Amino acid sequence: MSEPASDIATNFPIVTLDGGAATGKSSTARGVSQKLHFLHVDTGSHYRALTYLLLQKGVAPEETDTLSSLLDEMKLSAGIDGNLATLLADGEALSVDDLRSQEVNQSVSAFAALPSVRKRLLRYQRWHCNLVRENGFKGLVIEGRDIGSVVFPDAPFRFYLEADASTRVRRRSEEGQQDSVVERDKADSGRKNAPLLCPPGAVRINTGEFTLEEVIAQICQIVQNAPDPAN
Repeated sequence: MSEPASDIATNFPIVTLDGGAATGKSSTARGVSQKLHFLHVDTGSHYRALTYLLLQKGVAPEETDTLSSLLDEMKLSAGIDGNLATLLADGEALSVDDLRSQEVNQSVSAFAALPSVRKRLLRYQRWHCNLVRENGFKGLVIEGRDIGSVVFPDAPFRFYLEADASTRVRRRSEEGQQDSVVERDKADSGRKNAPLLCPPGAVRINTGEFTLEEVIAQICQIVQNAPDPAN
């Protein structure tokens, strides 16, 4: 599935989930996608994938000219595994170990702050609306750090997930990962281009106060109880 030009006008619901590291975005999006038969897109994996690929080519974030050329050459597409869309670079998928490596954890915020990287991925992320239509999904649930504020600012269902630092560090530890969640959030919140923030009008959910099932149920209830805009 290649990446053609695409507008973002849709006739299906879009759910955006923003929030810092380890606030439960991926688990929540996965559960919502399964209950509502929505396509699940994890944009954090997009930035991790590009970070991994650029590091493999020996490019540092400050090498802007070389980096821009490599981004232009990359052919991005997608594969679908159940409800999850996965990024393919030149037809190849990356493993979880690649995406979650310590090297990627340490570098992803620096690459994600670059306008050239964000511009390259913005069009790609909006293009997933085509996949929803082409593959018979009922809607789109997309997670990240600028989804309700930049990627789909007019989405009808926008949520911001949060939790205290100790809860998030514990979650990462239970996953067997070493990830400086507080430092990453500080870097992402402070960047000039598409910073991490709660989109105006988004529903805030403290995931530390609820079980995962309760968070999923809250979101699904809001989506399912909303009036049909076609009526």
